[in-house]
Amino acid sequence: MVELARRLFVSSAEYLEGEKTAKIRHEYVDGVMRAMAGGSKAHNLIALNLARVLHGHLSNTPCRVFSSDVKVNVAWDWRERFYYPDVVVGCEAGDTDPYVVEQPKLVVEVLSDSTERDDRSDKFYAYRRLPSLEEYVLVAQDTLRVEVYRRETGWDLEVYAALDAGIELRSVGLTLTALDVYEGLPELLKVAMPGSDQS
Repeated sequence: MVELARRLFVSSAEYLEGEKTAKIRHEYVDGVMRAMAGGSKAHNLIALNLARVLHGHLSNTPCRVFSSDVKVNVAWDWRERFYYPDVVVGCEAGDTDPYVVEQPKLVVEVLSDSTERDDRSDKFYAYRRLPSLEEYVLVAQDTLRVEVYRRETGWDLEVYAALDAGIELRSVGLTLTALDVYEGLPELLKVAMPGSDQS
């Protein structure tokens, strides 16, 4: 049994090297690699919408916006994690690893049935250990709901669930709308598309 555990354990160095050529992305949790499932079109659209708006807002600043192909590293005590958040913003000049954000300021995860439990528990617990992280955002893909957790409020939850709500991302000085987040998903916005029959 001990020998089996040794064979299943992967060092972080082995993991990072393997991810450079892997056909399937994996997250890394304390020596164990977990394959990542593909996302839905709605999931992808929401992540792209957020990355696009953040990128435009943060142009000509030291901050950079990365999508789901860039890892975030969290390490404490004997634990080490590498996650692929849907969107991450890093602003530190010393954060120079070409594949990993070590000091994220903002992390966004788009919820899905297969990831929601982990996004709300283990990942949230790990991300909060990063001193640089100011906000953690969870976005539903099957209903209009954006949850923002902020370090400055002790990680209390703030929910935005109205079409006209101004969604504050204080970490980057940006206020979004539901349209910014859910563009391309009119069924969630509950608005008629231009030219559609409104009767």
